[in-house]
Amino acid sequence: MTLADYWFLAIGVLFTGYFLLEGFDFGVGMLMPILGRGSDVRRRVLLNTIGPVWDGNEVWLITAGAAMFAAFPEWYATLFSGMYLPLLLILVGLIARVCAIEWRGKIDDPRWRRIADIGIGLGSWIPAILWGVAFANIVRGVDIDAGKQMTTDLWGLLGPYALLGGAALCLLFLLHGTIFVTLKSDGEVRIDAARLARRIAGPVTVVVGGFALWTQLAHGKGWTWAVVAVAALALTLVCALVFGSAFAGEARRELLAFAATSVTVIGVAVLLFGSLFPNVMNATDPAHALTIANASSTHYTLTVMSWCTVFILPVVIGYQAWTYWVFRKRISASHIPPSIGLSPTPPK
Repeated sequence: MTLADYWFLAIGVLFTGYFLLEGFDFGVGMLMPILGRGSDVRRRVLLNTIGPVWDGNEVWLITAGAAMFAAFPEWYATLFSGMYLPLLLILVGLIARVCAIEWRGKIDDPRWRRIADIGIGLGSWIPAILWGVAFANIVRGVDIDAGKQMTTDLWGLLGPYALLGGAALCLLFLLHGTIFVTLKSDGEVRIDAARLARRIAGPVTVVVGGFALWTQLAHGKGWTWAVVAVAALALTLVCALVFGSAFAGEARRELLAFAATSVTVIGVAVLLFGSLFPNVMNATDPAHALTIANASSTHYTLTVMSWCTVFILPVVIGYQAWTYWVFRKRISASHIPPSIGLSPTPPK
C-alpha cells in the first residue's frame, strides 16, 4: 500500500460518511410532501429532526471534494469537467436546499413556506438520484481519451446501469430517512413514518439488491461478495423489523433498523469503491483508465495532507459526535412553537 492508495481509501471513507449522514437528510427532505402533507407543524417536526446536524453532515462532501482535488488532481479534473452538467445540477440542488431550509421560517407566509418546501424537496431528490448516476458511471466506465479528457456526452451517462444506480441510491436514502424519522420523532409523525417504512422496504430491497448484484457481477472483486452479502442481510433485517407489529412503539427496534440501513449504505459505498480499485475512474478503453498511480499528486503533497488530517479529522469527528449526543431527544408536534417569521406585508 502506497500513500496514494491510503488517500484513495480516505476519499472512499469520506464519501461513505457523506452518504451515511447526508443520506438520511436527503430522505427527510424527500418526505416533506409525504409525511408533512396538509400540516405545517408536521413539516416543521420533520425539519427539526435534522435541524441541528444537516449542515454539519455536508462537511463530509466538502472534505471529500477537497481531498480529491489535492490528492488526485487528474481524477478531479476529468470527473468535474466531463460530468459538468450532472454535478452542476447537484450543486444547484444543494444550494436550493440550503437556502430553503435556512429561509423557510424567516417570513410567516404559507406561500413562502410552500416555495421553500419545494426547494427542500428538489434539493433532496435531485442530488440523491444524480449521485447514484455519477458513481455508477465512474464504476461502469466512460469514454476517456489519451489526454485524460472525458468524451462521453450527457445521454451516454444515462444508460440502464447508471439509471438503476440513481434509483437505488435515491430509494435507499428515502428508506434511511424514513427510519431516521421513526427514531427521532414522536406522536403521529412517528407512527406514519413506521407505516411508510413498511410500504417501501420491499421495493427498496429489490432495487438496491438488483443494483448491488449487477455491480458485483460486472465489476466486483472476489472479496466484495462478502460486502454484498452483509448489505443483503442488513436489508433483510430492516424488512423483518419494520413489518413487526411493535416497530412504531419500540425504540430498540427503530434503533436496530436504523443501524441496519446504515450498514446497507456503507455496504453500497464500499462495493462501489472496492469495485473501482485500483482505478479511480474506469474507462471504456482500459488503457485510458485513470489509476491511483497515474492520477495522484506527488508524494510530498500527500505527506503534507496526511499530517494535516491527523490533527484536523479527530476535531471534526468529535464535534459532530457531540452534536448528535446533545440533540438526541425525540421531537413531536408539541415541541413546535408558534411561527415568529416576519409578516409578508409589514405595517407602514
